[in-house]
Amino acid sequence: MSGTPPHLPTTVLDTLHPTAHRLVVHRRGSTVWDVTSPGGRHAVKLGHPIKATPDWPAQPWTALAPAREHAVLAHLGIDGTASGTWQHGTWNVQPWREGTDLHTHWKPHRQPGATTEPDPETALACVTALAGLHAHGWVHGDVQPAHLLIAPGRTHLIDLALARGGPVPTEHDFPYRGCLVHYEAPEIAHSVLTTGRAKPTRASDVYALGAALLISATGWRAVAYPDDAPRPVQRRAVANGHRRPVRAPGQLGDLIDAMLSHRADDRPTLHQVHSALR
Repeated sequence: MSGTPPHLPTTVLDTLHPTAHRLVVHRRGSTVWDVTSPGGRHAVKLGHPIKATPDWPAQPWTALAPAREHAVLAHLGIDGTASGTWQHGTWNVQPWREGTDLHTHWKPHRQPGATTEPDPETALACVTALAGLHAHGWVHGDVQPAHLLIAPGRTHLIDLALARGGPVPTEHDFPYRGCLVHYEAPEIAHSVLTTGRAKPTRASDVYALGAALLISATGWRAVAYPDDAPRPVQRRAVANGHRRPVRAPGQLGDLIDAMLSHRADDRPTLHQVHSALR
């Protein structure tokens, strides 16, 4: 697709009858709208394929991601969802989740001269949100700061298109080929490098959450590689355990270090993380 955001498809308009809408994000493979209708406020996601460029291979699966996420939401019993197709791929409708992403929420703690440390209460809320998904038998596979929305009284874990844990319609499914490398566990990065795909687990979700907490608290990635490194170079650094000598301040430091252990078996479980934060 071109750089111009698409209009809301007619099938979405017929489903929601919007009274207001605003574009939230338009990026490679995905466009997201905040839509208000007589039935409430919704997030509308449009998926479209990513064409190959000199720097990036083609990614046709992104066109299917909204429909796949809808199937996951249905398994989880989330009300107010719908899905369909449009000329470039699939779309879904789901309840709008209000909140501030984790990285933005902890921004004051990263400012020069900051006198307060990242609060364990927010970390605990993130753990609780992920544990809720695991309790339903699913792993997220794409935990990152942007997918943790901090709101009063509750933290939302969003973007479930890559989640694994139950059957998904074959026409909307696709293999798991990793996520944003900053948050990939070493075993995920190694598997993607050697086989082209991987299997996310609860342990890899724990690693991803640890990496998300670390970068949000400190501004630094867990693993050292050049900012403009190609993805295979990034993944080799992750798989080889090239950790940065950086740690979160305060009581979160030791806990996040444990969550980022190179071996999956050495990481604490979410229950152990939850107990430590309490």
